Amino acid sequence: MTRQEVIDQYGRCVIGNYGRVPVVIVRAEGSRMWDNDGRSYLDLFPGWGCSLLGHCHPRVVEAIREQAGRLIHVDNTFYTVEQGRLAQLLADLGFGGCSFFCNSGAEANEAAIKLARRVAGPSRFRIITMERSFHGRTYAAMSATGQSRIHQGHAPLVPGFVHVPFDDVDAVRAAITGETAAVMVEPIQGEGGVVIPDDGYLPALRELCDEHGLLLIVDEVQTGCGRTGRWFGYQHAGIEPDIMTLAKALGNGAPIGAMVARPEVASALTPGSHATTYGANPLVVAAAIATLETIARENLLERARVIGEYILGKARALAGRFGFIEAVRGRGLMIGIELSVPGAEIVKAALERGLRINCTQQTVLRMLPAMTISEAEIDEAFEILAEAIRECESRLVTT
Repeated sequence: MTRQEVIDQYGRCVIGNYGRVPVVIVRAEGSRMWDNDGRSYLDLFPGWGCSLLGHCHPRVVEAIREQAGRLIHVDNTFYTVEQGRLAQLLADLGFGGCSFFCNSGAEANEAAIKLARRVAGPSRFRIITMERSFHGRTYAAMSATGQSRIHQGHAPLVPGFVHVPFDDVDAVRAAITGETAAVMVEPIQGEGGVVIPDDGYLPALRELCDEHGLLLIVDEVQTGCGRTGRWFGYQHAGIEPDIMTLAKALGNGAPIGAMVARPEVASALTPGSHATTYGANPLVVAAAIATLETIARENLLERARVIGEYILGKARALAGRFGFIEAVRGRGLMIGIELSVPGAEIVKAALERGLRINCTQQTVLRMLPAMTISEAEIDEAFEILAEAIRECESRLVTT
């Protein structure tokens, strides 16, 4: 099919809830994608941050192939070797928690919300979340999200969520009441603009939760599995959560999410209290195991730290050339370039030149590159980005 034939087919048969670009991707490998016209794209936002090892990493591909020949799916009435192995890996890498597996970050956050309320009891149901947070598009996760644009058209929301400013411990303290069950926070706000809190923020939240008998839920959907140069974002702060949620990079593109909770907290989910049909599907679990083992064996946490600093250096040099770049933020392979002008036009111009990046919060250029990206590919990416910015500069600064 031609590009236009595919686009026309979507127009007839696919719900138009995404703002798509007119590109049909047919193949991807590492940090590159190819469309059905044979054009290549350098991808610094692979799989919306899911493909942390790059597209179609050989070890992940082989794990899926091998698993598909043995066992694709079995329901959770039974035990599987794969589910136990992945749960053990997450316990060992994190805080010794027990895992519930699902299919996405939104589902993981739904499970965390449900668990927190179940543990706290009916009189303590409120959960404090942060302004500009993002926790998913399902109803409770959307209600927990602190962005009004996400809520538009979906009222009434699920009650019981209180939104306070991010990186403001006093605001959290002031919001705590006798009805509060938990505090839910991202170690770094990704969708919110790659916003990194002060070093003392997460430790202070941990202390507040301990003082008031609240659960601390850390949403690691974007920061987890090595994205920031540590296995999990909370580890930079030297604390441990009561509940952690994962997805995105966990399966390197395979659809898997996880909620990990301290054993004494996790025990509240008894048989019949929560479930999902495809959770811990052996195919995606095999991909997740291969992903985590590859990161460990190839020392890619250190690679994420080193290459992240290299990208930050490139971004800061870019800021020196263009006055409307207001700030550069990042930790590991989570990079944000904040502009004083809208960034959508720059993203479009970059894609036209063969570079894929993202814009969030209208003015923050966001990059979530793969651990396996090379310095040469980064150099190429920033040359393209500079050209795109230069092309758009005169229009952006005068509007």
